[in-house]
Amino acid sequence: MTKKITLQKYGVTSKKIKHQLPPDELHDITLEFKQGEESSSGALAINTGEFTGRSPMDRFIVKDEITKEEVWWGDINIPFEPSKFDALYDKVIAYLNEKELYVRDCYACADLNYRMNIRVINEYPWSNMFVYNMFIRPTHEELKNFEPEWIVINAPGFMADAAVDGTRQHNFAILNFTRKIALIGGTGYTGEIKKGIFSALNFILPVQKNTLPMHCSANIGNDGDTAIFFGLSGTGKTTLSTDSSRKLIGDDEHGWNNENAVFNFEGGCYAKVINLSAENEPEIYGAIKKGALLENIIMDENGVVDYSNTSITQNTRVSYPIYHIDNVQRPSIGKNPKNIFFLTADAFGVLPPISKLTPAQAAYHFISGYTAKVAGTEAGVVEPIPSFSACFGAPFMPLHPAKYAEMLSKKMKEADVNVWLINTGWTGGPYGVGTRMKLKYTRAMINAVLKGDLGLYNYDDYHIHSVFGVAQPRECPGVPTDVLSPRTTWNDDEAYYTTAFKLSNAFRENFKQFEAIASEEIRRGGPQRYTF
Repeated sequence: MTKKITLQKYGVTSKKIKHQLPPDELHDITLEFKQGEESSSGALAINTGEFTGRSPMDRFIVKDEITKEEVWWGDINIPFEPSKFDALYDKVIAYLNEKELYVRDCYACADLNYRMNIRVINEYPWSNMFVYNMFIRPTHEELKNFEPEWIVINAPGFMADAAVDGTRQHNFAILNFTRKIALIGGTGYTGEIKKGIFSALNFILPVQKNTLPMHCSANIGNDGDTAIFFGLSGTGKTTLSTDSSRKLIGDDEHGWNNENAVFNFEGGCYAKVINLSAENEPEIYGAIKKGALLENIIMDENGVVDYSNTSITQNTRVSYPIYHIDNVQRPSIGKNPKNIFFLTADAFGVLPPISKLTPAQAAYHFISGYTAKVAGTEAGVVEPIPSFSACFGAPFMPLHPAKYAEMLSKKMKEADVNVWLINTGWTGGPYGVGTRMKLKYTRAMINAVLKGDLGLYNYDDYHIHSVFGVAQPRECPGVPTDVLSPRTTWNDDEAYYTTAFKLSNAFRENFKQFEAIASEEIRRGGPQRYTF
């Protein structure tokens, strides 16, 4: 422990407080309490229990003077009464006062101008290890006068009484912007902790600091060119940004400030490990060592992980501090963004694997946020479901999507960036018929963009897709030419176009909710043909 702290101002009276324990000690305590096992690589493996993914229907924001006029209320941002929050908070604290608690002081935002000090109070030692891995770790000097701005209360063992507490069921994740508290209970899924703070920053940065928060990964080349990868879980943000030839800035949450710099919110990575291999993802595979935290995986009697085993969930995960990756940017800030990639896992299998977008198309696709819900990342999702998630991160965005889209459009124009739509999903047919796009092809396409090998935006080098209107390159180093044309991979033109128009219609239907706030130029950035 670095110092003795009191938590009485939060109502915490427990005398059993472990503050700022090193990860090795949290690892050992977890083993001692039989809450986890050690894998052959040295990583700690735990089971998160009932919930192996986020539960978006149980995410709430307290409706108060700060939020009532700013938040885009609805199915994503569900209002919660202040009085109900206060009562539930007191119940959770009373529950935790009977427990041994693990407390960690940390912060979010690598750019010190935007730094948010956070204190996390955990019921379980492995949850606290996750916090060590995922947030930015203060130095010993910084801890001496550490004053937390936000508090995260994490009580997986506490079960709410929905009829009394105002929740939907026994689990909940609630943000209170007046009290600056993220209250999480009834779920051991660690992702709720990081996404709670991400959601808070997605309100604070645009509203109070004129900075764009982004659900994206980012890396930087030797020439100082920054690349940004937008995408929902399972589309390849972590995998594609972790590249041995470029320095990793971060894998999931970033801000883009007025100085044209992109900064990481986090101090670690939270990677999906389904079908992980040293051959396909060597950096992530190598990061799974002592200090890493594996979630919901299956091991044999020798502690060897079977990454293909999805018997608990397809959303198997690992968290590790960013320094487990050799090639990282220090501090986690990159300037001069040159290319933005929108990653989508197209379950219909009709979008090109890579296409270049005009500014209007970029705005349209950002607002639409088309992807497929990938199995396991949300409770109840067993197989991919085509869906739209505004800004490629609607579940974490408290404001209207137009606010983020306006900020991104402005920054894209000012920075003169190229925007690309990358389909990491299916090729040769829809999910269940076709196959997932090969990672080596997607990497080759992205490398070609970053090296400037895809030619000029003209008819000789690009083909305009007849349904979606996007420009698909005719050739790309390292990728078979027929792979670049989704229609060619189907070997059935009628079936391909029938499915393409089906998706085109889905884009149009989804965008109706945004038409009132979108300019004519942006509306024309979508598919211009809707029926077959």
